[in-house]
This record gives sequence, structure tokens and C-alpha cells, in this order.
Amino acid sequence: MRGERSGGGTMMFVETNDIPSTGEYANVMYSDPNLPMTGNHEDFPLRNSSASLTMAAGCYDPGRMSGEGSPMTMSPWNQTSPFAKSPWSQFDEHLPQNGLIGSLIREEGHIYSLAASGDLLYTGSDSKNIRVWKNLKEFTGFKSNSGLVKAIIISGEKIFTGHQDGKIRVWKVSPRNPSIHKRSGTLPTLMEIFKCSIKPSNYVEVRRHRTALWIKHTDAVSCLSLSEDKQLLYSASWDRTLKVWRMADSKCLESISAHNDAVNSVVASSGALVFTGSADGTVKVWRRQEKGKSTKHALQQTLLEQECAVTALAVNTSGSVVYCGSSDGLVNFWEREDKQLSHGGVLRGHKLAVLCLSAAGNLVLTGSADKSICVWRRDGTIHTCLSVLTGHQGPVKCLALEEDRELSTDGDPRWIVYSGSLDKSVKVWSVSELAPDLNQTAVRHQQRLVSDADSFACEGSLSAGRAGGNRRRQ
Repeated sequence: MRGERSGGGTMMFVETNDIPSTGEYANVMYSDPNLPMTGNHEDFPLRNSSASLTMAAGCYDPGRMSGEGSPMTMSPWNQTSPFAKSPWSQFDEHLPQNGLIGSLIREEGHIYSLAASGDLLYTGSDSKNIRVWKNLKEFTGFKSNSGLVKAIIISGEKIFTGHQDGKIRVWKVSPRNPSIHKRSGTLPTLMEIFKCSIKPSNYVEVRRHRTALWIKHTDAVSCLSLSEDKQLLYSASWDRTLKVWRMADSKCLESISAHNDAVNSVVASSGALVFTGSADGTVKVWRRQEKGKSTKHALQQTLLEQECAVTALAVNTSGSVVYCGSSDGLVNFWEREDKQLSHGGVLRGHKLAVLCLSAAGNLVLTGSADKSICVWRRDGTIHTCLSVLTGHQGPVKCLALEEDRELSTDGDPRWIVYSGSLDKSVKVWSVSELAPDLNQTAVRHQQRLVSDADSFACEGSLSAGRAGGNRRRQ
């Protein structure tokens, strides 16, 4: 069974919700290197919140620091109060918060893929359309005529899209009008198909009594990734293969029978390494080897073998940590030591399958079929859950991160997070690496409740004295 097969822009904000107690979250806030690599934590409480329309279409708030979706502000007590500025209150109002900026909604298809580049966001869905957004507004779009768009990746002026029909399409932005995208080709190219089809040795058996050219994917292209030097494009498919394409001439250099089931994720990393995750429950590491003009990839290590399907992979910015999400809701991670990777621990934050991962800076984000996004911060070998972002009404299928150049500082790196869901919406979040974790947030809320109560009692006695003992109406 395969793990992955089982209008205009509108801004929305998440309603406030109750903050969980410290005890409920205490056992899921930190990664434990000694935890087993299978099973799930059934006691993790989910927090559901709805989204309500509060701003007009296309409206944009440059401040963007609403904390909706963050445990910091998802509490009925965290409201503006005349007692909030009490000298007895120890709550820090200026702490960075993780929260929702807005939502992009166009009721035309479930969102399966995202790619961010500068101020542009590309979204792919099962509507045959690829939409382009700019500053939370719909900027342009183009039609693929190929059904579901499962993967999008951007390289300079070119956009590569992976499709359900097994093809990779290449798009180019018009130099005269950036709102116009024209298809410049398909991988493999017609010329390469023609040249390859002449030799019978170029045909391989893909199913019983069926052959196909080795340069073609024979099932859905599930994921795409670029090499660190931007010279190679990697495509993985439900046909169980990993293919390597040279960017300079769009030529397929290699086809690898990588797994025994659908390949759901591929990530190219530094050090000429490529990671693949499959519905067969394995994560494999491939090393690029160049001999003259030829490029080959050899299996270096198998990181994981399990019963549950591997659904998502991500590598941190430095390439030192690899994250793997699975259909059991767990996220395993490995840390690089010399030339090998060793298992570092398990992140437990979801009750249903982890469908997508994204890493940037010291953060890693996990999106799940349980409709939530967990924000984790890595400090050395410890991962701490900062926030659980809620608001989607369907499974979170894809994530993309961009540095928030407007709000980031040297001491406070901030990120814009895009999350695409099967609820047909894309939500935009602001995330800080310095945001307090859930345990700290719960303690601060308790402190604030106590200080507000003391302030209320004090204000009440002062008012009674000034009023000459008059009784307050009940």
C-alpha cells in the first residue's frame, strides 16, 4: 500500500482557543534519543481551532504579529485587560510569537505542492492550474493540462513541476511580462525520447509484459529536488525509481531502481548526498560519484527499515541533520558524524500521519493529516516544540519556508511559513526561533492569571474607598 495514495486571495485569522496545561504537553515537548523508532503517543491532545474571516481580500498587515495559532495567545485569558499593566504582572508582552498572518483561498482544488521564491509563492493542486501569489494576493496563474501537480521546484527563471501523469514540465517566466509563464519543455524531451527509442536495450521492464524507455517515469512524479550546485535535478516517482537530470541540457543521466514501493520523497543535500524515502518503509542515502563526464549514484547507507510508509524527508540548512516523517505520525532524525549518519531520536507531535516536513535555520516544521503543524527548535541534540499551529480544516499536505527579511534581526531570525492543505487553502504564518516553548508559555499564562487576579482585588478595594463605601450593583 502506498503511503501517499491512501476567485482571489482572502485573508483569515484563527480564533483564540484554550491553552493546554503544562502537564498535558510535558511529555511531548522534547525529543528523546532513547525512544523506540516505532509506535505513536496516543495521549497527545489535539487542539482544534476554526478560522473566521476578519479582513478584506488582498488586505495586508505589515506588522503581521498576530499570535493566533500559537499557544501564547490561544487562550481566552490572553486578552487586553485594564489589569494587564499591573506592577504585579510578570508576563512579558514583547516576546516573539508564532502566529497566523493570513490565508490564501481559491476554491478550485486541493493543495498538493508549494514553492516560494522571493516575494512569489507557487501553488499546485488537482485543478490542473498552478497559481502564483504575491504579497498575499493572487498575482497570476497558468494551466498545466495534466491533472494533479504533485511537486514544484524553482531554479532561477525556470519552474519545474512534477505531475500525476509521470511527466516533468518546465516553465519559463517571460522577460517582458513576469506575470506570463510559458511552457518551455517536458522531461524527457521529445528529441531524447526519439534517440533513445531506436535502441532496444533502452527499454526496461516496468510491469509484467510491459516495457518502457528507462528515461521515462511510468507513474506519478511524487517529488523533485535540486543538487546543492543547481547542476542536477532529481525526480522520484511511484514507479519506484529515482532519476537524475542534467540541468544544462535536460538530459536524463541515470535511472536508479531505488525502492521496492513508491518513492514519496527525495532531498539532495550537501556533500553530494541524496536521500530517498519510500512507502516500503525505508530511507536510503545515495552518494554522487563523478568519473569524467559520467555521473553515477551509489547506495551508501540505509537509515531506516520499518513497516510504516515513509511520507516526507527534510534536511537542515547545514546538512547535518536528516528528518523523516512517517505514516505512524512520528518524525525520526539522524545526525551526521564523519561520513555516517546515526539515529538521534524521535519527535512525537502528531496523532496521524506526517505528510510534509520543512527545515530552515534551527527550526523544523512538521505538517500532518491531523490538520496541525508543529514548530520545533533544535538546540544541540535537543528538539523543543515551540508551537502547534492550527486552523486548517483538512490534512496539511505541503510546507514552504522563506526568511522574513522585514522582521528578522541578527539575534531573532524569523521565517514566513506557507502551509498547503487538502481544505483547498494556503495559510501564511510568522515564526520566530526565539518564541517560547509550550511549557514556558503555560507557566507564563498561569503567572498572568495570578497577577491579574491580584490586580483586580487591589483595583476593587481602591474603587470602593473612592466611592465612599457605595455598594457595586450586582
